[in-house]
Amino acid sequence: MAGIHIVIPARYASTRLPGKPLLNIAGKPMILHVLDRALESGYADVVVATDDQRIADVVSASGHQVMLTSPDHETGTDRLAEVATKHGWASEDIVVNLQGDEPLIPPAVIQQLVSLLSGDDAAEMATLMTPIHTIEDLLNPNIVKAVAGEFQQALYFSRAPIPYPRDAFAVDKSVMPAGNYYRHLGMYAYRVKALKTIPTLPPTALEQLEKLEQLRPLANGMRILLGIVDQAPGHGVDTPEDLTRVEAIIAARQG
Repeated sequence: MAGIHIVIPARYASTRLPGKPLLNIAGKPMILHVLDRALESGYADVVVATDDQRIADVVSASGHQVMLTSPDHETGTDRLAEVATKHGWASEDIVVNLQGDEPLIPPAVIQQLVSLLSGDDAAEMATLMTPIHTIEDLLNPNIVKAVAGEFQQALYFSRAPIPYPRDAFAVDKSVMPAGNYYRHLGMYAYRVKALKTIPTLPPTALEQLEKLEQLRPLANGMRILLGIVDQAPGHGVDTPEDLTRVEAIIAARQG
């Protein structure tokens, strides 16, 4: 049976929130809240991957697993591949990439992602999407759209509105068209053999054009599954406003 591993990449550098993983939320650093959510999913093997000793010290002092990784990685996939290699995980094992700024991620979403990939032996990756309900979100290039074909297989990811409702948009682009449109949630599960392969592939023209790294494995023929989350998880922490919002939610949960 394939092993299940959760890796939480955590970088200290952040343009808008320096030291983001260590910011205090309701009495403890954000990275420890993310660790809590990961462990609540029921998977015991959770590792924080960081290039910063300060983050490593906080995680280690809390009794959790942490690994110092190279500061030269260009993507989170590269960082995860280093962790999988150093741990010697089996090629069919599943690795979940859980971002270190997602303290509100529901554990059930992690479980859904793992179940999606573990249920299809032919798939190399899995990720999630959630319905788009407004025309503003459909047209927003900062919201990445996803399209799946039969059997939940990803066909494409884009910053453009896809699928493109030709007839509806020919009449009016200010009204949400009929049909199913989905926002990509940037959370992935990989089989280890795919995770190790992706960093060896050269960047593709599609990836460079859209600035979406998931287009690299897709363009190289990897089978990526797309699951639907009916309600989007709470947004991660990217700004001071996000931090204030998340802290209020967590404080309220703690009573």
